[in-house]
Amino acid sequence: YGKGGIGKSTTTQNTVAGLVSLGKKVMIVGCDPKADSTRLMLHSKAQTTVMDLIRERGTVEDLELSDVLKLGYGGVKCVESGGPEPGVGCAGRGVITAINFLESEGAYTPDLDFVFYDVLGDVVCGGFAMP
Repeated sequence: YGKGGIGKSTTTQNTVAGLVSLGKKVMIVGCDPKADSTRLMLHSKAQTTVMDLIRERGTVEDLELSDVLKLGYGGVKCVESGGPEPGVGCAGRGVITAINFLESEGAYTPDLDFVFYDVLGDVVCGGFAMP
């Protein structure tokens, strides 16, 4: 949680890389419409988001886990939630949709030691909020 541009995504990815180097099993879920939370883990490749695929295919039921979950550096499981079209809707919708999809498809496997949610600081309409 924090203001944009202060290094949340970079810190998250470096922390994840450190944990992986210690042999931990980690998943990172990018919860920012910019979809840049997993870029370093995927060797600078952009990842198609859950919300982009839903818009492309019609419904979340048309997705498979392999469509949205990619393996990155050291076997890190990488997912990007995405968000609405710019200026339309709430980013919280993408976060909730992605998390519900991951749960229903069994992405949160028992072997995971850590799951990181890289969130932006202002998702309040149905997403994350700080008191």
